[in-house]
Amino acid sequence: MKAAIVHDFDQPPRYGELDAPQALPGEVLVRVRAAALSQLVRAQASGKHYSSGKTLPVVPGADGVGLLADGTRVYFAFPRAPIGAMAEVVAVDARNVVAVPDDIDDITAAAIANPGMSSWAALQERAHFKPGERVLINGAAGTSGRLAIQVAKHLGASRVVATARNPAVEAELRALGADDFIRLDQPAEQLTAALREEIQGRGIDVVLDYLWGQPAACILDALVSHGSGNAAPRVRFVNIGALAGATLPLSPGVLRSSGLEMLGSGLGSVSNEGLVKVVGQLLQAIKPANLKVEAEAVPLSEVEASWQRSAAERIVFVL
Repeated sequence: MKAAIVHDFDQPPRYGELDAPQALPGEVLVRVRAAALSQLVRAQASGKHYSSGKTLPVVPGADGVGLLADGTRVYFAFPRAPIGAMAEVVAVDARNVVAVPDDIDDITAAAIANPGMSSWAALQERAHFKPGERVLINGAAGTSGRLAIQVAKHLGASRVVATARNPAVEAELRALGADDFIRLDQPAEQLTAALREEIQGRGIDVVLDYLWGQPAACILDALVSHGSGNAAPRVRFVNIGALAGATLPLSPGVLRSSGLEMLGSGLGSVSNEGLVKVVGQLLQAIKPANLKVEAEAVPLSEVEASWQRSAAERIVFVL
């Protein structure tokens, strides 16, 4: 069968041939129709993600859309290694597939699943979000952050605040549902002051952090509160990504003088079956919530040329 194959962690995958997998007990075979190129997939294929395998060759791809033997169209995730989603046929645990609604096309379903799931799982599975709570999305300019605005609003957030480095995206983020916008392209002291005004003024219950690094450090500093004599309000800080750096300074005083609860959301903190269940809920919400994602369909045969290409839209490889 045809597949994208990683032969070297320092090189993009190449289109090639390998044997199709056979289903083991408890698995189903899926004939793949679409598989998205996400930041997770890029990191796994470069050997740099904590879930990356160490043995080559390997087929990249964490999830996709395809057909079961009986013709049922499904979203699938976590195909059995070493054959990931970017192959004609994959073997998948039967618990890790969920039907795709008839009114959602392959490209949309494949493109929205991973970025949309990131915020949905963080809110529902990790933060145990309740309608009416207020959400700060740190790093809202990317695909995941834009969907996080829409997901938070759909799930009942009373207020959504978005941060981004580029002030030019403010209007777009507000159009998606953000109630306020904070620029990250300002000195740390000013950024912390703006965040403190939002967090300790209007109030924030949940932080969805796609950035880590310096922007997250400013949020943590903005939580410090020890002047009123009252216990600081509870704030659940859920890390999802680290686009601004893998480290940050954390003073123990932040933990002692705030209502901070630090969590993470990703592979391992939520079960595989739980993540697939979340995607099923997300797919059902696309039409009612009018969720939007920009996607570009690219033939899998062009994987090597397209892998490193910077695209405003999410690339979805089709077979």
